[in-house]
Amino acid sequence: MSRRAAPRGALWALLAGNFVIGTGVMVVPGTLNEISASLSVSVATAGQLITVAAVVMCLGAPLLAAAVAGWDRRQLLALTLLWYAAGHAIAALMPSFGALLPVRMLTVVAPAIFTPQAAACAGMLVPPEHRGRAVTFVFLGWSLASVLGLPIGALVGGHLGWRVAFGAIALLSIASAASIWLTLPQGIRPAALTAAAWARVLRSPVLMGIVSVTALQGAGQFVLFSYFGPILKRDFGADPTMLSLMWALFGVFGLAGNMLVSRFIDRVGAGRMVLLTSSLIALSLFLWPWAGTLPWLAAVLVPWGLGCFATNSAQQARLVGLAPALAPGSVALNSSGIYVGQAVGAGLGGWLLANDAVAWMNWAGFALLLAAIGLSVAIDRSRRPA
Repeated sequence: MSRRAAPRGALWALLAGNFVIGTGVMVVPGTLNEISASLSVSVATAGQLITVAAVVMCLGAPLLAAAVAGWDRRQLLALTLLWYAAGHAIAALMPSFGALLPVRMLTVVAPAIFTPQAAACAGMLVPPEHRGRAVTFVFLGWSLASVLGLPIGALVGGHLGWRVAFGAIALLSIASAASIWLTLPQGIRPAALTAAAWARVLRSPVLMGIVSVTALQGAGQFVLFSYFGPILKRDFGADPTMLSLMWALFGVFGLAGNMLVSRFIDRVGAGRMVLLTSSLIALSLFLWPWAGTLPWLAAVLVPWGLGCFATNSAQQARLVGLAPALAPGSVALNSSGIYVGQAVGAGLGGWLLANDAVAWMNWAGFALLLAAIGLSVAIDRSRRPA
């Protein structure tokens, strides 16, 4: 099967897989109120599901990238989604928070594998001049998860319970595994990174600097993003339907931002795109204290939505474009950067929430975004190919 004839269906299947993976990752923030009430724990305690999952994904992405390096990507990605299905089905049956936590930790091994390997796989399905667009295209699945998966999951969780939402993700994971199996070509086996290649990644100031940008901007977002539902319920009196609509609004602009990045990144350049999208997120965090009503909050969320998933998408393309041969390692580490950012942000946000310092959450996030922007600009000014 030729590179030019094969990829369209395969790329759509990878996009769909990222949609399911993203929906499963975001189902906890979307149903945090329901999990807290159902299992009789505080919101801050329930938020540990986000933190520990992010830690597992952070550590798992590079370690598992090495472990599965020789696998056929069709088999690997399909089996990963079946693991995800089993994890969500089992989680839906757990009777207590103590039982749910380890199941969640095992379940999120799947995102640690799927998203970075899907990005590296997409880059191999198309000619070099189309790699940036292919990588950002499959990452659109995360934006679609924010548009459809997250708000629908929050709505289902709010009205039918979080267990039903988890069960639905299990079914979607099975369907996505079948799609991967039917459309992805056989024999896609990226060359395993040698110890010397891993050393090149880890010793590259440019590549590791880009990963650090990812971690900083992710932490800045998740200080507030992790507890978006509880904050809207407490400060704005949002019910499950209103909360779902706010998630949907955020997701619509997230999808729009990612589509724009996918269309223009090869023309504008990944570094400039990251500067733009990160600045949009920082703008929303800066304006957050002045969003005194839900309509004003909706307006404040627009720049954040445009930049949220687009930033991660551009960062993945940035790494693949700089060093295609090192992409399996650098993209895996970038996924770790995403997840360590989530862990740090959720942990910091949970601490601020538990200590009645909600008013400081946006400013903590804003400071982290400024650090990410500054580092990204510095990298572009001194960039040397790996």
